[in-house]
Amino acid sequence: MKKGARPAAVPAPPPAASRPVSGGFDAPLKEAQALAGKGEYLQAQGILKDMLVRFMADPRVEKVQERLEAVNMRVLVSGLMVPGLTVQREVVAGDTLSMIADEFHTTVAFIKKQNGLTNDVIRRGQLLRIWTGRLSAVVDKSQNTLMLLSNGELIKTYRVATGTDNITPVGTFKIVTKLQDPAWTHEGRVIPYGDPENILGTRWMGFNISGYGIHGTTDPAKIGEQATAGCVRMHNGDVEELYDLLPVNTEVTIMD
Repeated sequence: MKKGARPAAVPAPPPAASRPVSGGFDAPLKEAQALAGKGEYLQAQGILKDMLVRFMADPRVEKVQERLEAVNMRVLVSGLMVPGLTVQREVVAGDTLSMIADEFHTTVAFIKKQNGLTNDVIRRGQLLRIWTGRLSAVVDKSQNTLMLLSNGELIKTYRVATGTDNITPVGTFKIVTKLQDPAWTHEGRVIPYGDPENILGTRWMGFNISGYGIHGTTDPAKIGEQATAGCVRMHNGDVEELYDLLPVNTEVTIMD
């Protein structure tokens, strides 16, 4: 390799095949739970996806969806290699986490979560697992939910609050600003983070439409309702999780 050259990212090897589990509803659900408990998330994911299809008309399928979303999040932030969705990137001299995050259109926080890093220090020759699936979000105002997607496939569903009288704008927007502990500009005043009048919670992700975005809240009781001035409001823990995953330029689609 030439001096200063970056090695090609190495795609993931094929996973072990997951087998459908027979025995009605309870047996495969227990099997998936046992596999997830042992860290065999891809196998558990395969069983749960199969169950979603087989038990589509069964009201208990909501339990399967909940388990699947929990497993999906473990796959997302684990070190597991997933064909078509992850690569290994070898660190070369001069690399920083910010540079690698920009290279793969992701965030430093997401790279750190995947690789169990507690600080920003990386060393030459280190192999980093990088999630390459394109993350996006879809907000459904009729259900007051936000769906996190990877390459169009559902990863997790969050409860949110949207605009009173359906005023949250519809369309596809991009996240253009990200702020931790944001101040709130309201009626010509700048209200600092921590002030009881500041309603934004711990994170702000602003859209390319002035005044609108996704943020946390100081009033979690209103989550699940149409109760905001137009923004998408989340529990602070949820918006912090999403903030770490979604880079600037992530697409957010809002629909009625």
